[in-house]
Amino acid sequence: MITHSTSSRRASSVSFLGQDPQATLAWSQGSDGEQRLARHLQRALADRVVLLHDRTVPRTLGTIEHLAVAESGIWVIDANNSSGSVERRDVGPWLSVDHRLYVGGRNVTRLVDELGWQVGAVESALGDLDLPVHGALCFTDASWQLFRRPFQIRDVWVTWADALTRALAAPGPLSDGDVMQTALGLAETLRPASSASR
Repeated sequence: MITHSTSSRRASSVSFLGQDPQATLAWSQGSDGEQRLARHLQRALADRVVLLHDRTVPRTLGTIEHLAVAESGIWVIDANNSSGSVERRDVGPWLSVDHRLYVGGRNVTRLVDELGWQVGAVESALGDLDLPVHGALCFTDASWQLFRRPFQIRDVWVTWADALTRALAAPGPLSDGDVMQTALGLAETLRPASSASR
């Protein structure tokens, strides 16, 4: 449980990182789904999670929409506003498993693969730090079946905003100091996309 003093220190770190005007501008110009998810996470998690938006990956043209550093670990998050029912389908032949992601009847498994690459980039940015890194593909406008639950495909979580919030807020191995130091290190290594393009 976060004490008052711990919460205050985390809030200071969030405030410091949140004052990056280029990062704020970058995600505010992103898709509607990106904007809504970023605002939802900020409101729901407040000082419990450090959020970084629209970060570049060094020596590549790739960007990461959202990074969240929490007690539960480091989360690489991609927002998607596709509509239709979200499904995990097993398309493998008999006696084998090959899960694919379908939304609105369309195979969108490439989104999982793209996020997997981003998770690898964050793991590389951490260097020798042995910290849990999770990938989450969050659908902001899709529909889900009754008794829905988040699921994984190739180690990437497929989820929606409220379920993602609960996962981020769950207890985990990172201390308050770990959260702040890790967030500051990632903010330095993975620079805002708008500043990197200058």
